[in-house]
Amino acid sequence: MDGVTVINHPLVQHKLTFMRRKETSTAGFRRLLREISTLLCYEVTRDLELTVETIETPMEEMEAPVLEGKKLVFASILRAGNGLLEGMLDLVPSARVSHIGVYRDHETLQPVEYYFKAPESLSERLVIVVDPMLATGNSSIAAVDKLKERGAKNLRFVCLLAAPEGLKHFREAHPDVPIYTASIDSHLNEQGYIVPGLGDAGDRMYGTK
Repeated sequence: MDGVTVINHPLVQHKLTFMRRKETSTAGFRRLLREISTLLCYEVTRDLELTVETIETPMEEMEAPVLEGKKLVFASILRAGNGLLEGMLDLVPSARVSHIGVYRDHETLQPVEYYFKAPESLSERLVIVVDPMLATGNSSIAAVDKLKERGAKNLRFVCLLAAPEGLKHFREAHPDVPIYTASIDSHLNEQGYIVPGLGDAGDRMYGTK
């Protein structure tokens, strides 16, 4: 699908398999999510622009590459997005962070917003939106809508799993926002869960039901 990148690195796929297993513990799931998010972050930031600055090594002066422009923003869709956020901050600790509180009404499957906090100057930053699951796409679309309202222009969306229905819905709503995922699964069930999926990512992260 145009605008969708499946990250099929062997380590990503291996760790995702362990996350899918229903017998994986809460602690194990949380650790794997943090590890896999670092690998996903590596891929989604592969083409960041660089500039050079003059530094002193122990041997001599040199022109060395550094990231160009304002620091990027990780936008976490609460609560499950925080699992991806933590691993990405391990890799890019200087990044700014936005939190977007959106939950899915289990009867209507529509998003309900309850919290939004973002850094200033979103229009001048790359904003990477993170949420483990792209199911119906409603919550993710609502989060990106809100970020665009606050001025964000350069956005990317990262998830662990995506359903074809969610991908289609998201791409129709935001064709300018590329999607990075570790897997495109089969379909959504009647409750709006990804199949075969891995269950509810937030519940598995935090040991709730």
